[in-house]
Amino acid sequence: MGVDSGLPDFRGQEGFWRAYPPMKQLNLSFYDLARPEWFRKDPCLAWGFYGHRAELYRKTIPHAGFTKLLQLANKMKHGYFVVTSNVDGQFQKAGFDKDRILEVHGSILHLQCIDCKGKIVPLPDSYHFDIDESTFRVRSSETLPKCPVGCGKLARPNVLLFGDWDWIGSQSETQFDLFENWLNTLDQEKVSLCIIELGAGKAVPTIRHQTETLFQRFQNSFVLRINPRESDFPPHCRSDPKKKENAISLPLPCLLYTSPSPRDRTR
Repeated sequence: MGVDSGLPDFRGQEGFWRAYPPMKQLNLSFYDLARPEWFRKDPCLAWGFYGHRAELYRKTIPHAGFTKLLQLANKMKHGYFVVTSNVDGQFQKAGFDKDRILEVHGSILHLQCIDCKGKIVPLPDSYHFDIDESTFRVRSSETLPKCPVGCGKLARPNVLLFGDWDWIGSQSETQFDLFENWLNTLDQEKVSLCIIELGAGKAVPTIRHQTETLFQRFQNSFVLRINPRESDFPPHCRSDPKKKENAISLPLPCLLYTSPSPRDRTR
């Protein structure tokens, strides 16, 4: 979803390096950099990357597809729930109810301490990162955000990183409880579940696994998997003859643009 709003696509090493060329010079992939140890051994580099993304996400306006999706969701008798592995806060910005969103990997727009297991707080709107975009490093470590509780240690984004034992998952756990309560209500009332999966890839397959689990859990369920490159389903999703037609693949982007006519191009 975010890519169609103009956010960078990190799929594949070359995609990441196009967005952050200095990382190519350092031979760092997204998976190398998205690890908690960088906040201890080189916090200016870590916050250069995550701070730049935070600033970018704040400035980005969600594309029209978010509005269309929200309009559709609001028509549902039993409501909706957004489950996203994106950490950009775009669904909240587009007007989705924050109590109807599960951010399974956390949020880059929230802070936690690198050490103490304290509270999670929003990244203040007034805080801005001073980043040298030739190196994607924060210019001074003195300006980096500090622990929300006040222990004096460095703060980091409340995002689940690779090999991350320090992530505070309480906010996502609360969201998950709301999601599970909603699913239980659907279960009790024997309601059909329609799942629209948008742009969920195989590299970090959290959302794909959730989709496939729910498709198996709800007997009367439908899933629409929209993905320009990876819209296929594993065999077990189509093993039930009664449901195999309910799993639909669409190899398309999340937002379809209408090409302007030659006359429009000259206006």
